[in-house]
Amino acid sequence: MAARAIGESLAYINWTVLTALAAGSFGAVVLLCLRTEATRGFLAFTAACAATLGVGALASDLALPAPGPALAIAATPGLDWLRRIALAVFVALAIAEVVVVARRGRPGPAGLAGIAAICAALLLGAFGWSGGLPRAIPLAIQLLALSAAAGGVLAGMILGHWYLVTPRLPEAPLVLLTRVLTAVVAIQLVLFVAWTATGSGGGHGAFEALVGQWALFVWLRLLIGLVFPVVVSWAAVQTARTRSMESATGLLYIDVGAILAGAILAAGLYFGGGLLA
Repeated sequence: MAARAIGESLAYINWTVLTALAAGSFGAVVLLCLRTEATRGFLAFTAACAATLGVGALASDLALPAPGPALAIAATPGLDWLRRIALAVFVALAIAEVVVVARRGRPGPAGLAGIAAICAALLLGAFGWSGGLPRAIPLAIQLLALSAAAGGVLAGMILGHWYLVTPRLPEAPLVLLTRVLTAVVAIQLVLFVAWTATGSGGGHGAFEALVGQWALFVWLRLLIGLVFPVVVSWAAVQTARTRSMESATGLLYIDVGAILAGAILAAGLYFGGGLLA
């Protein structure tokens, strides 16, 4: 039953992953523009990737089916077009930011506005699929955290490749990004413990999710999507600090797979079973 419910929620999982990748990678561009001397080529390329992912998220949103009775979604159709408008605005702003960054190497007003637009889309998704404020707030936190982790690790992997062709690039951008990534995944781990201990999302008792019908997916989310990425992200920080950029890039490759697997599991657990994890 759990596997079937996750299967029926694939369209919503796809939306979550695409939107998270777009939001997090674009946020990483703005962060590195403001705090480091990352190259214009990397910043423009990553912003372009975020814009492309935003187009995919918008297309996914337009194709979302009405949630069936097997899904743990209380849809609010009135918010659908607002969410889609926010995604379209993000795409336009991300494209504008590509041009600005490619020319100046510094973020323009479109950068912060683009972050606001994609965050609005995530919040509208949380409020549109949660059925009310008490469940919308934790779901919004979940979506924002997934975005920071998934998009952040994607940007980190791209940046790692930049060092392979630009050896003299200072290590500060990659060190900052991997530190932020490690902190974000650690926060997700704390949230997992809090939500599991309180039975948040789905009306379960304390720690019941660890032994119920969703237990396999919950444990996979914990071990593969949270604990393992914390260790790998920390290792990436250490290798970046010593300028072992090939090692750092390899670790970030592994991190991409683990964090994206965790994001898919987290989205499936919510949309399929109403569980926050």
